[in-house]
Amino acid sequence: MGSPCKLHLYLTQKQADTVPQAALNRVLALEKKYSRYRCDSVTTTINHAAGSGQGIRVDTETAALLDYANEAFAQSDGLFDITSGVLRRIWDFKSGVLPCQEKITQTLGLVGWQKLRWRNPYIELPEGMELDFGGYVKEYAADTLAVFCMEKGVKHGLIDLGGDIRVIGPHPNGKPWKIGIRNPDNPEKAIAHIDSTGGGVATSGNYERCMIVDGRRYGHVLNPLTGWPVRGLASVTVQADQCLIAGTLSTITMLKGRPEGSIWLQDMDLPNLIIEEHDPGPEA
Repeated sequence: MGSPCKLHLYLTQKQADTVPQAALNRVLALEKKYSRYRCDSVTTTINHAAGSGQGIRVDTETAALLDYANEAFAQSDGLFDITSGVLRRIWDFKSGVLPCQEKITQTLGLVGWQKLRWRNPYIELPEGMELDFGGYVKEYAADTLAVFCMEKGVKHGLIDLGGDIRVIGPHPNGKPWKIGIRNPDNPEKAIAHIDSTGGGVATSGNYERCMIVDGRRYGHVLNPLTGWPVRGLASVTVQADQCLIAGTLSTITMLKGRPEGSIWLQDMDLPNLIIEEHDPGPEA
């Protein structure tokens, strides 16, 4: 999953003999299936067929994820777009160098969910385009793992996949899990805490993968319409029934920026914490 992952589960001895390893196997299976870095993943198979003129038939689970991406794209006015991963080709946040506008414009020609053909269960991509499930498959994995554990009789636990969290009931004594929200200015410390006895919590922020150029921060959350990092919000945390929903809403809010993102999220009537940038400066 490209990040530290932890399971906190209260188990009987019988459960402890089987559940942890089975849960790990489930996560590894999803990693193998959807990682863009593996040559044998579903993602790579779809991407390698781009421009072939032939649709790729996908399984039921992948079809559900594509249907979700289609709905999220529509509900976000094109901001939640799983074809935007190609922008990483020109944005190297370790280099400290901004890409030129010409390269950004050229790459944007390969971005746009509306450009591909999705007719469940067949998907067909134009030449050069790619899908990247990384923007939401980790949250989906957290929810999937929670369902798996509950089916095995687990009643108390917390699943943390790189900060995408799904809670399975409170602690056995009834106390909620206390989830820290990182301070964008000092990520090693919490700026606030959320109490949870169930459901998902996810945060989207610009402080972990970023670069500073001429005194201005450029984060890894890229606007698929402009090709530039979003500005205005430092981090957005959302609490919802599912981690997938929490993650999608936090990402869309980041992409909308301020004040539009804050207004949009408030209409969802879900617990949230929005932290604005100190001085975001003008949009690129």
